[in-house]
This record gives sequence, C-alpha cells and structure tokens, in this order.
Amino acid sequence: MNWPNPFIEQRADPYILRHQGEYYFVASVPEYDRLELRRASTLEGLRSAEPVVVWRKPDTGPMSELIWAPELHFIDGKWYLYFAATWTRDLDALNMFQHRMFVLECEDADPLTGHWQEKGQVKTPFDTFALDATTFVHQGKRWYLWAQKSPHIPGNSNLYLAEMETPWMLKGEPVMLSKPEYDWECRGFMVNEGPAVLFHGDRLFISYSASATDENYCMGLLWIDIHANPLDPDNWHKSLQPVFKTSYENRQYGPGHNSFTQTEDGEDVLVYHARNYTEIEGDPLYDPNRHTRLKRVRWDENGMPDFGIPPADTH
Repeated sequence: MNWPNPFIEQRADPYILRHQGEYYFVASVPEYDRLELRRASTLEGLRSAEPVVVWRKPDTGPMSELIWAPELHFIDGKWYLYFAATWTRDLDALNMFQHRMFVLECEDADPLTGHWQEKGQVKTPFDTFALDATTFVHQGKRWYLWAQKSPHIPGNSNLYLAEMETPWMLKGEPVMLSKPEYDWECRGFMVNEGPAVLFHGDRLFISYSASATDENYCMGLLWIDIHANPLDPDNWHKSLQPVFKTSYENRQYGPGHNSFTQTEDGEDVLVYHARNYTEIEGDPLYDPNRHTRLKRVRWDENGMPDFGIPPADTH
C-alpha cells in the first residue's frame, strides 16, 4: 500500500516506535511546548489516533523553551522520552541554539496514562548545543547517538556515539562519527543532525540530516559492518552524496529528520518530514508546515538502502 501524503500534518521530526504489536508516534509540535503521544494497532491508525499530552514544558528553567525532536523508547521494562530543550534566558538572537538533551522516565505499563518523571540532562564531555538523541542496542550494549556542537570544529553540529551506563547517563568517551564536510552538508548551516538507526543484513546504517531546514535540508548515510567496533571511526563509511533530497518535480522540499519503523509485515519504512513549498516567511524553524510522511525503504542487490525520491502530495 501507499500511505496518504502527508501522513500527519504539522508534525516535524517524526518518530514511530513499533512495540509489542502497537505503534507509537511522537514528534515536534508547532508550538514546541509539549510532548504528546499517539498509539494505534496499525501504522495507518496513527493518522486518526487521539494525541495525548504526557508532559508540558515548565515556565522557567533549563527545559522551558523550544521542545524539539522527541523520541520514545522502551528500555528494560520502562518507557523513556528523549528530547532537546533550551532556557528562556537563552532565547536571544545569539543564543537560540543552546539546547541540551533531557530524559523523562515512565515506570507504568501505559506511557499515555502513566506518570512521567524528569531524569534530567544527559551530560556529555563538553557543555554545548546538543540535540536529536536516539538510543539502540548493538553487540550486547546500549548506545547513545546524538548531534552536538564541538568547541573545536567549525559548524553547528556533528554526530557522536557513546555507550550508555543508564538510559540517562553515558559510559566512556564518545567518538565523533561524522561532521559536515561536503557541500550538501553545509548549505545555510554546517549541520549533521537527526541520526536514525537501521539494521539490514550484515550492516548497521545511520541516516542523518544535513544543511539548513529549508529546501537545502537532505539526508546522508553512514554504515558499518555489524561485527566491527562502532567506536572506531575508521570502521564507518559515509555517502559522498545525499541519499534523500528535495524533489522540485514533486514539490517536496527539505526532506529529513527521519526515523525508521516497520510495516505489520516487517518491511522497513522511512518516516520523515518535508514541506510542499519553498516560500517561507521568516525563520524556517517557525514555519509549521513540515508534515510527517512515510515511504517504503527498498534494498538494492548490494544490501544498501534505496530511499528513492520524495513522492508528491496525494491530498
């Protein structure tokens, strides 16, 4: 089947978790002021599922502004929400990008009705702009993968990987997997962000987004042999060109900030956002029309993902 496009309107940075036969959806809301979850027994059902607000930002403090790019994870019998946030005091022209990563925990069986507890900031070796964290299990360990500004490297954000001690604490030294270096990663802003993990065959893939959040926004790809040490940057390969980008023909602009899920039949699905116009008034960040979209992932004969071209709107 092909899903309606857009799939869910005005939801950027979409994340869909498939867990024990249910689908959970979370994304940035245009107001950037809350975290809301949807649940459905089918992928299609998420479109009409009622959003439930599980957390609202406080009026003051380190999580009080610009709640960005949440992800829902189920770890060792508990639910976790990862998200980026900044302080009210940082919201001047120079300090908009002062986000840090935070974690909420829910011990109850139902994350839509359960109690969410703030576990605080995920601390990393340098205290700089950080966002878009995800987590996954690989080689018997739990990993934390995120985007962060390095004080030593030009640009806005690079991709880092570290092992986790707990769902909100890192273990050992992080390594940098990628930084903006190609032209398509440096348009408007020098950005590597929004990493997402996909396993297929004997490889682990990481997709990520690059450049400014207008029509220049696009996706790159990293990959590694599943038996190789992921903490050795030399073991990673990086696409020389974007693997998913604006289609002027289909009027799909700035596709990116993706996650991956699977159909009920186990097919891999790319979950992403894109706009259907380029004429953005003001800061693209405050344009609400980055809509959630879905697309099947095809695999080529070499076991590499083929994301194709962003399909045109259907309604």
